[in-house]
Amino acid sequence: MNANQIVILVNTFHPGNIGSAARAMKTMGITQLRLVQPRCFPDPEATQMAAGAVDILEQAQCYDSLREAVADCGLVIGASARLRSFPLPEVEPPQAGELMAQESQQTPVALVFGRERSGLTNEEITCCTHQVNIPGNPDYNILNVAQAVQVLCYETHMASRRQSIPAPQETPYPLQSQLQHFESHLEQALTVSGFLNKRSGQALDKLHALFRRARPNRKELSLLRGVLTRLEQLAEADSKTARHAEDTETPDKTRQP
Repeated sequence: MNANQIVILVNTFHPGNIGSAARAMKTMGITQLRLVQPRCFPDPEATQMAAGAVDILEQAQCYDSLREAVADCGLVIGASARLRSFPLPEVEPPQAGELMAQESQQTPVALVFGRERSGLTNEEITCCTHQVNIPGNPDYNILNVAQAVQVLCYETHMASRRQSIPAPQETPYPLQSQLQHFESHLEQALTVSGFLNKRSGQALDKLHALFRRARPNRKELSLLRGVLTRLEQLAEADSKTARHAEDTETPDKTRQP
């Protein structure tokens, strides 16, 4: 079992699905469950459906948003019935399992599953580093949440069995909380510099997607933040110079001719 491997269920409507997901997780050796605004939890139906996996329910953690739930994770794979148009890396279930097994040696990693009927929102997908779709019968490609959990946990379990523990990565990927701080810093620096304005449209969203797709490691992210800080300093210096020039050019109206 690897405590860094996490399953996150978002806004689950039926408590029985939470219990069934916990059971699916435990059969594959994954014990860390996080819940984002479940409609009803804890609940007797969840306990009943969990059968021998009640311990997973008892230690499950609840969050107010997906952003908070993934803050300490390095890799976040969002499961969706259809792949969105977001420029995030798309992986097949076996690839998702390989990534989960490999990167969980360094940092917490998560598989994210959305609501029974509508899945994950576009905003929630942007909290992920990758997206995965479970291919099936094109005429009836409908999986219950617990079934989807079972498939991807199985792939993770099998990949973990195949992989030997790699040597520690010299510079690991940043946690989602660190990436979120970078994104806030990016917006601040681009605003101060004058790059972002009312005509910028979706420029910031596209830049966020670019950096999430590139996945800079922690040293690279630190370097980028240094660049942003320097950009802010230069913008502030230019602003001071402009204000000084305006003060110099403005005639002193109090002086008599």
